[in-house]
Amino acid sequence: MDFIEACRKLISIDSTPTHGNKEAAEFVAELCRAKGLQVELQTDFVGDTEQANVIARPVSERPPLEFLLQTHLDTVDPGPFALWTQTECNPFDATIMDGNIYGLGAADVKLDFLCKLEALASFGLNRAWKLPPVLVGTYGEELGMQGALRLIRKNKIAAKMALIGEPSDLKLINAAKGFASVEVRIPFEAEEVEYRQEHNLKESTSTQSKLFIGKAAHSSTPHLGESAITKMLQYLQQLPDSVTLMEIDGGVNYNSVPSHALLEIDVVSNTTKPIITKIVNIFEAVKVLEKEFLKHLDKDFFPSEPTLNIGLIRTYQDHVLLAGSCRVPPVITNEIYEGWMEKLRQVCEANASQFRVTDYKKPYRTNETSMLVKGCRDELRNMGLADGLATQPSTNEASIFSRTGIECLCFGPGKREGNVHTPSEHVAVEDLKKAVEFYKRVIERFCL
Repeated sequence: MDFIEACRKLISIDSTPTHGNKEAAEFVAELCRAKGLQVELQTDFVGDTEQANVIARPVSERPPLEFLLQTHLDTVDPGPFALWTQTECNPFDATIMDGNIYGLGAADVKLDFLCKLEALASFGLNRAWKLPPVLVGTYGEELGMQGALRLIRKNKIAAKMALIGEPSDLKLINAAKGFASVEVRIPFEAEEVEYRQEHNLKESTSTQSKLFIGKAAHSSTPHLGESAITKMLQYLQQLPDSVTLMEIDGGVNYNSVPSHALLEIDVVSNTTKPIITKIVNIFEAVKVLEKEFLKHLDKDFFPSEPTLNIGLIRTYQDHVLLAGSCRVPPVITNEIYEGWMEKLRQVCEANASQFRVTDYKKPYRTNETSMLVKGCRDELRNMGLADGLATQPSTNEASIFSRTGIECLCFGPGKREGNVHTPSEHVAVEDLKKAVEFYKRVIERFCL
């Protein structure tokens, strides 16, 4: 199987959070074995979904120190298939057009694993490694980096340095924002639950529906998208308290700016404490927090301020679930972060709602004077590519690995802004080739 065919096949394998990445992991594991690498699958169940890390080495035993080449194999959910116009409404059907591969995971970031494998396999077997490389494909990056956490907890690697796969447009990234994911459960009053149940049994109704359209983007760059949920909540602010919420739905996950949202209301009032008032109160607290963010800038990042995205809202029988994420640059202390979360918690509890931080990852920054940074910049310069350092507004496994003392840099083919987490996700074939060449040079410089 040649490189492009492998790219098509890997994109065709569903590795979204609801499907799991086990099938994708088994596919790349077979590719690694075919190249002569020693492969271990570290399987796990997250809920009912089977997941797997792939660990591939050119040596049979884990060495005392090694160079980590890591890429996550999972993707976000694709959202409405109809929006994937470049792939004929199928995000898993890779399409090559004008030198670009379109499809879910093309840039974020499954194909980066194949670039690293191509580079590592080019050195053949029986090499005398001074710092043996280890190639790892992980699961759960889109859901709190569970695969990377399990890799560390089970002591599966002994990395000194690491290159983390990230769509950076072939730029080196030495610092990234941290993030917190948050869930809020907002209860219906008993009268509302009863009314909605009776309402669903009637043949004719007095409800009104309204669809809100936005523009999808990665949650770390909300300024590049247009949140359909925010539009819907702003509309909700204008409604009188006398309406009843029947259905509110928007977004696909906390990690993407939602492109669609749907609201269904009934003009009949049936309670003195409508859920709409609670939702509006919590939304207004979020807007106050966003204004507070503007006082805390880190000029190394763009956006320079912390950011927040309400990515998902769903209606259940007795409550509405609201989920979002917050991105914080390294200048934000733990005390400031916890103060913000406490303010949100208090507003939620004042509105009879449950507030929960479901995950938190600290920001990271690798020193510009480190050997890894200097060596990688040299190799980019030798290839005629830009050797400057960049930061990223999102979080990835570097946050996990750097906490254990591993020097981390992020790098990969494909653009982030306006590309990943959108239906037009793509990567240039030429950039995949450049990534392969860069990884070859880094392996030769640090591992041989």
